[in-house]
Amino acid sequence: MSTIDDVRDRIDIVEVVGEYVALKRAGRIYRGLCPFHDERTPSFVVYPDSGNWRCFGACATGGNAFDFVMRVENIDFRAALEILARRAGVVLAPPSPAAAKRESERDRMLAATAAAVDFYHAQLMRGAAADPGRAYLRARAFGADVAQAFQLGWAPAAGTALVEHLTARGFGPDALVAAGLARPREGGGGVFDLFRGRLMIPIHDARGHAIGFGARTLDPDGVPKYLNSPQSPIFDKGHMLFGLHRAARAIRAGGVAVVVEGYTDVIRAHAAGFDNVVASLGTALTEHQVKLLKRFAGVIVLALDADAAGQAATLRGLEVAREAAAGDVVPVPTASGMVRYEHRLDVELRVAALPPGRDPDDVIRADPETWRAAVAAAKPLMAYLFDALTADLDLTEPRGRIKAADRLIPVIADIPDVVGRSAWLSRLAALIQIDERDLAARLPAAGGGGRGGAPRPSGEGRRAGGAT
Repeated sequence: MSTIDDVRDRIDIVEVVGEYVALKRAGRIYRGLCPFHDERTPSFVVYPDSGNWRCFGACATGGNAFDFVMRVENIDFRAALEILARRAGVVLAPPSPAAAKRESERDRMLAATAAAVDFYHAQLMRGAAADPGRAYLRARAFGADVAQAFQLGWAPAAGTALVEHLTARGFGPDALVAAGLARPREGGGGVFDLFRGRLMIPIHDARGHAIGFGARTLDPDGVPKYLNSPQSPIFDKGHMLFGLHRAARAIRAGGVAVVVEGYTDVIRAHAAGFDNVVASLGTALTEHQVKLLKRFAGVIVLALDADAAGQAATLRGLEVAREAAAGDVVPVPTASGMVRYEHRLDVELRVAALPPGRDPDDVIRADPETWRAAVAAAKPLMAYLFDALTADLDLTEPRGRIKAADRLIPVIADIPDVVGRSAWLSRLAALIQIDERDLAARLPAAGGGGRGGAPRPSGEGRRAGGAT
């Protein structure tokens, strides 16, 4: 028997869940109010016989004791295993020397990054050379309270300011390079700061550990506009969401996560009291990020910039369906309004269209109620695709109807649920006034009836929106 199986067999899931949820017995099961979303009628069920739980309300998800502890404590599997093992009286095997070394190196990188956050923040708040950063924040109507809440910072233009500061505190050059804070000089001769003369925005993991930075240049001619920390053992931007450590509680309470593109969009939202907003770090929303959000929410709203959400031009020429690697897939829009398919994730995706020419920061700053209304009116993803992919077509003309079918049939074909596929095919038939049977005849060629047979776009995965 594996250690995981031993822990699972020894714990009582009713006792584990009962520490967080007031449970009442109902025959062979227990019921309570779901801890992951607001509700008045209990929809949360615990099954003692199988050791599982499930929410039949807004979350529409479930799992075992490990899944519950991971979600309720906002921790990874290893941490959940350690908690439940202590509870069960199971002694976990010590890590191998190699694993212990990796863990020690990771802890050192986290410590260096945390020290860098403090250094950059002190520079922004008190450094004489940080005037450009402070002026930028004032121009964006971000006060000192916001800078402190998000630990915003300033990277001095001097090439070794951070390296010298951290070296004096015992961090060696290898740790600084590994943490993505410094780079080695060509030909040897030490290391230098990776970030110089930029506004620093710390990025945290879901547990609140600082793991990297988004660094914005304030030079109009500076490139790139945003420089993210490089890939490292502690930072993988495809697996992280900016602001999640601050937003997790609000997302869990309301069951809804709102995803925007830019760092300042998140900062503005939280400053205005919209605490369920996160950003995708300027990349296309990945399956890993959706899975991460799925721990907290049953609904994910993508609040795309108006140009991306409201204009079919951003989708023109894009094949929206690709072959599924395995299993069911769902369409996922990227931060720039493009669409790709990911494995089915058992989460509802919606799209909130913003007023033309305005990003979330603009909207919230001008009128928070407009933002609130846009999120509340977010469309289901398929409805958004129908609108976006036909916005530039004249559906009174045969050519426009043909193009609408060409664009939407691949999307419909890859809907895994046969009832949903039939419903959206009927909607397309009504939209373009074509007999549904004629459209149905095209489904196998377009997507294999939900088995991922649609052609892969040649540019898939190459375009990503930049953070703003």
